[in-house]
Amino acid sequence: MIRLLAMRELRSLFSMPSTWFVLAVLQFIFTWFFLEILQTFLDIQPQLAQLANAPGVTATVATPLFNMVALLLMMLVPMFTMRLIAEERRNQTLALLLSAPLSNRHIVLGKFFGLLIFMGILMAGVPLMLCSLALGTNLDQGLLLSNMLGLLLLTASYIAVGLYISALTTQPVIAAIGALAVLVGLWLADIAAAAENSPWHLISPLNHFNNFNTGLLDSADAAYFVLLTALFLLLAMKRLQNNRRYG
Repeated sequence: MIRLLAMRELRSLFSMPSTWFVLAVLQFIFTWFFLEILQTFLDIQPQLAQLANAPGVTATVATPLFNMVALLLMMLVPMFTMRLIAEERRNQTLALLLSAPLSNRHIVLGKFFGLLIFMGILMAGVPLMLCSLALGTNLDQGLLLSNMLGLLLLTASYIAVGLYISALTTQPVIAAIGALAVLVGLWLADIAAAAENSPWHLISPLNHFNNFNTGLLDSADAAYFVLLTALFLLLAMKRLQNNRRYG
């Protein structure tokens, strides 16, 4: 049932003209940033060649590109999560969904994985562009995989947060603003925290992604994303359970 709901969500997303517009705009943005970063690397390559331990093309091009994508996701994901449950409730189709022989787990996970797959398709152009560099140079495969894994975990956590907030309201716009406020708030709190041992660093998704971004695979960072995602998915299930109970 989770797979069927995920496919239903995917079909719904790709049936909207706005989805294709966003997809085209994002590919343009990704390509523009990629070419700008690559040109910067080519301009400073003579200086880098004189360094003993000069960073390679992967660290110079891929790292800032993935970091830029991570920042874009913070604004992009709420645009899609806002409709997951809030729009169902506004269109009065949530009651039909809850009355179907589906558990809260099926509904939440179906919508979660459907949007996660969609976001994966949306961002697939980034690693493909970077892999094209392999035609002219050697790439650090470990750094690429680390960034791809970190981006996947970051996206999953953002979707879980947005899905829960979408379950709290009947207005998709309010759901988008709420999710964006939470994600941006965590990011700004992390930036504003001066002390290195500040708890704001520990709860900021982007701070944990930075380790993946630099090629550092830490089980604590992976556990943070898994726990954060699971927490908000469970909260969304609890919210749907309250809808079933109290209508």
